[in-house]
Amino acid sequence: MAENKRDYYEVLGVGKSASEDEIKKAYRSLAKKYHPDMNPDNAEAEMKFKEVNEAYAVLSDSEKRAKYDRFGHNAFDPAAGGAGGGFGGFGGFGGFSGDFDLGDIFSSFFGGGGSTRSRANAPVEGDDIGARISISFEEAAFGCKKEVNFARIETCGDCGGSGAEKESDIEKCPECRGTGRINVTQQTMLGYMQSQRSCPRCAGKGKLIKNPCKNCNGKGRIKINKKLEVNIPSGIDDRQNIILRGQGSAGLNGGPNGDLIIEVRVKEDKIFAREGNNIYCEVPVSFAEATLGAEIDVPMLGGGSEKFKIPEGTQSGTEFTIKNKGIPDINSKRKGDLIISVAVETPKNLSSKQKDLLLAFAESLGEDNNLKKQSFFKKFFK
Repeated sequence: MAENKRDYYEVLGVGKSASEDEIKKAYRSLAKKYHPDMNPDNAEAEMKFKEVNEAYAVLSDSEKRAKYDRFGHNAFDPAAGGAGGGFGGFGGFGGFSGDFDLGDIFSSFFGGGGSTRSRANAPVEGDDIGARISISFEEAAFGCKKEVNFARIETCGDCGGSGAEKESDIEKCPECRGTGRINVTQQTMLGYMQSQRSCPRCAGKGKLIKNPCKNCNGKGRIKINKKLEVNIPSGIDDRQNIILRGQGSAGLNGGPNGDLIIEVRVKEDKIFAREGNNIYCEVPVSFAEATLGAEIDVPMLGGGSEKFKIPEGTQSGTEFTIKNKGIPDINSKRKGDLIISVAVETPKNLSSKQKDLLLAFAESLGEDNNLKKQSFFKKFFK
């Protein structure tokens, strides 16, 4: 059978040089993931749980680990004549050597010790709920109020979450005696192994309801549609989340509500683009304005415009920064900058007279006014 087993280090997901603490940490994580209590009626998870326990039983014991490192699985396979003998000495959970504490595992699963009664009706936090709203570019910049629609689970108002028409309709489950758990003993390759599972009769609740509440059909909770006005802070960016604590679904057994997580989607603007807290805008100017310099109108976020002077000889694509005219930081409220990019418009559809004037103008300039052009061709013909 040894040739069919996976490498124990691979099972736990650790390297061969892993420390005892690393092995223990990996084991606890996997034991919690595959534990029968967390995976009721899941045969694959149960098999992996046993595999994880078997690997930990060897790698947590320095003597057994040394034998395994030397002989592999044959060290514990009697048919292979290995030096270590079989696993018969483990005898289930009780026979594991090494630093193995079942109470620790139960604690990590259920937030408490090994008391099955406390786990049956322990408080469980409600589920988080996701919602999405869409806002304009300016609403993101300056903040706004929006109404969000969502559905959440709430405690039934008729039965107060008990699931029963009357309190007297609730009785202790005779199968598990109110614990919500039953003990199951199985014979495995490790010996007899005892584990706990959710009681099938009461579905782990520890109680049975004779007359279920008509409003919630005995579930104790109902699904309702909600509307909520949400404050969108100024400076929020696309795909950022707003988290409203306690606005999610109701918890079980007195557990806290989950959260409402709202994803904000910001629409693109026709004029401005955003990068961080800075905004960018392309401003077209005429050939004459770029050549002679001019005072141009620059659009402002939120409406209106402001005058801005560009120098003579401004080239197309030149950027200018106007301080503190961008988006406010969502935390500090300090504003970013407005960065304008000048786009020089080349005249089209000129009349004959305009063309003659432009030719005469170009001749009067000579080549000394086209330094970039000269530099380009010098590089090209070098």
